[in-house]
Order: sequence, then C-alpha cells, then structure tokens
Amino acid sequence: MNLKELDPSASPWAAFGVQLRRSRQAANVTQAELGKLVSYGASYVSYVELAQRPPSARFARLVDEALGTGGTLALMWWQQRNTALLEGFPEYAADEAKAAEIRLFELGVIPGLVQTQEYATALVTAAVGRGNITPGQADERLAFLATRQSLLERNPAPIVHAVLDESCLRRSIGGREVMARQLDHLQSLAGRPNVIVQVAPYDLGERRPFALPVTLLTLSDRSVLGYTESQQRGFLERETETVTGWERNYDRLQVEALSQADSLSMIRAIRKELL
Repeated sequence: MNLKELDPSASPWAAFGVQLRRSRQAANVTQAELGKLVSYGASYVSYVELAQRPPSARFARLVDEALGTGGTLALMWWQQRNTALLEGFPEYAADEAKAAEIRLFELGVIPGLVQTQEYATALVTAAVGRGNITPGQADERLAFLATRQSLLERNPAPIVHAVLDESCLRRSIGGREVMARQLDHLQSLAGRPNVIVQVAPYDLGERRPFALPVTLLTLSDRSVLGYTESQQRGFLERETETVTGWERNYDRLQVEALSQADSLSMIRAIRKELL
C-alpha cells in the first residue's frame, strides 16, 4: 500500500502526524487496529496522520498508552496547544519524553519532574497571584507537568540523576506541610533503582560548577542534548562542544556533591525541622 509522504514542516499539526505514523509503524499496528485500541475510527487516525484534522488531547493520551510511547504524543499536543509555558520549553519536553537518561541540576526549587502536585500547585498559584499567568494557564501548566511526570512510569523508565542545590530543600514552598511531603516524595523516588538524588551543599561554595539550572538528556542513540533557562526563555543546546563541556562540569558536580546516602540524611534532617 502506498502511503502519502508526510512533511513535518507543512503545518502546525504535521509533525504530530509524522510522529503518530512512526510510532504506529514501529509497533506494527495498522490505522484500523490502532483505532480499535483507542476507540476511534480508522478514518480519524488517517486524518490526524495527514494533518487534515487536529487530534484531541484524549486521543494523544490514549495512543501514547496503546503504543507505549512514554507520553511523546501528549507532549507534542501540549506543545501546540499550550500558551502558558516558557518559550523553548515544549521543544525540550518533547526530547525529555524520549530520553534514556536525564541528568538534572536545579537551584532554588525542586525540579518539576520530581515535584508533588501540591508543591507544583503552590508555585503556579503564586504566579497567578503576581499576575504572571491566568488561572487557565495555571491549569495548563499543571496538566503539562503531569504528562511529563508520566515518563517516570515508562517501561523501561529513564535513569534520572538529580543534583539539587541545598537551597531547593530549604526554600519553603506551599508551607511546612507541603514542603515536608515534598521531601518525603524525594526520599521515595530515591528508593527506585533508576533514580539518584544528590545534594550540592552550601559549603560547596565556588566549587559548584553551574550558576544556572542545567539538564542533560541522553537519547536512545547516545547523543546528548543540554537545556538551560533564562528569565525569558529556555534554550535547547545541541552543539557538541558546548554539551561536552556541560557534561564535564556535571561529572565534577556529581563528585563534589554529597553521596546519595548523605544527601538523604540531609533531606531527613531538614524534614524533621519542618514538623
């Protein structure tokens, strides 16, 4: 059967259609079979693949579940629909969903990937209060975060190595009880075989190699992407020399930070101070 060639740059939804077709074909599933799996007609699947009809959020989510894509299509859907995210971040999130390994360094706040819902809600509620975003955009951010976090349940799940500046643990977000449960969540995640949590203590001082949050994504082909943010936008770095330098600094950060055992001891001690 001859399939119509798809151009991912042809329209806003064309890239989604290309990814849908690739994921379906990789699973060796026909359009009709996929339609039955997700309770949509084969014609609907075809229209979406050809970018002749925009997909629904429900369709993207159900296809991700049926084909085991790790939330890739749902993230692409949000990338097109979402207006509340920092410029450049949806592009990063699409690659994050496919990563085999995620290395994080964060300052001031717990990284989104390992936040509890109530911790994340406190952050977006404050942004609404400042007038930075609308209540509707706050809801969009929380839904997008939930979609991102689903990759932690993917099989196989990515390796996640999170190095948190001590400020992430000591800056109270949402009040003492919310913060205590967030610290409990970090400890729980650290008990998973694919998650490593380390703390970069204050006394690391000038030996801390990063002045801004940094993320490194290792994809299935072993290529590595970097991501960082300014106040105005996010930056996805693909240039090999730059990313290699970030990797060297991340290796140094891992060595200089507390071990996971000592990091968890610090988290437990800070948690006791809260309640």
